[in-house]
Amino acid sequence: MPVFSRIFRGLFAVAVLSLTAASAHAQSFPTKPVRILVPYAAGGAVDVLARTLGQSLSKTWGQQPVIENRPGAGGVIASQALTQSAPDGYTLILVASGHPLNQFFYPKLPYDTFKDFTAISEIAYSPLAIVVSKDSPIKTLGDLLTTARAKPGSLSYGMSGNGTSAHLAGQMLNHMAKVKIQSIPYKGGAPALTAVIAGEIPISVNPLPEVVGQIEGNVVRALAVTTTQRSKALPDVPTIAEAGIADYDAAVWWGVLGPAGMAPDIVARIHADLAAALKDPVVLTALEKMGATPVGSSPSDFDAFMRAEAKKWEPVLKEADIKMQ
Repeated sequence: MPVFSRIFRGLFAVAVLSLTAASAHAQSFPTKPVRILVPYAAGGAVDVLARTLGQSLSKTWGQQPVIENRPGAGGVIASQALTQSAPDGYTLILVASGHPLNQFFYPKLPYDTFKDFTAISEIAYSPLAIVVSKDSPIKTLGDLLTTARAKPGSLSYGMSGNGTSAHLAGQMLNHMAKVKIQSIPYKGGAPALTAVIAGEIPISVNPLPEVVGQIEGNVVRALAVTTTQRSKALPDVPTIAEAGIADYDAAVWWGVLGPAGMAPDIVARIHADLAAALKDPVVLTALEKMGATPVGSSPSDFDAFMRAEAKKWEPVLKEADIKMQ
């Protein structure tokens, strides 16, 4: 047998054995508990979603994932911890929509927003709502924009802190509608909503779980939701795009990432298990309560989506000049 032929056959055999071993590794995954980092405090929407997914994944994996809260710096602390973990699938993170935008808030991140992570799947998304008190003279989003243009700077909106999804939704409205509505930060969405009800501020921007009950109870009125499609939770409330701001979309979303360098077969296994979890009635009920729509996108689609989000938001955030310490 020629030397070249023997070498080629030897290399081919090694490649086959490597692929077989990798496939077997993916099929047996996990052999120990998977750690899922949560960049926010316990009890919030991201934490609740992570724990609900964990319960469903435990049925598939045969063991309960460990949910580890690492709050601080808008998710940067938890994201940095992930990048320092082994890329073996045993450390993941459930990020929210601020993840690809932190590069614009912080002068220097301890990681690269895209190169240091492996995208696995977008889990779900949910709109926010722009609300006013039930007695407000502002009846529609058109009324709001007319007032904002007639009296620049005279209106303000409450939101749950600088850099939050509520803050950014208001800034995108300013940017796309070419108005100037001042943002007023509160220590959470609930205090901002209370300020609207009390007549201290005219408008609040809130994630749906914070306001659906008050809207249904006729305590506040919703002018619009911030996604391109109406919400099933508030089917009679129009979108901002319907009100004339074409292409406006400021959804809150959540997705799962791993460290850079994960093996494709492990990524595929985790993605498939997450997709199965998104069909679990318990998970679907939890998402419905959040006013959220399940997604389950592929790793490549999720990566492309995050890059598109960064591109979409960059001019908005530069105009607003939001900086974190």
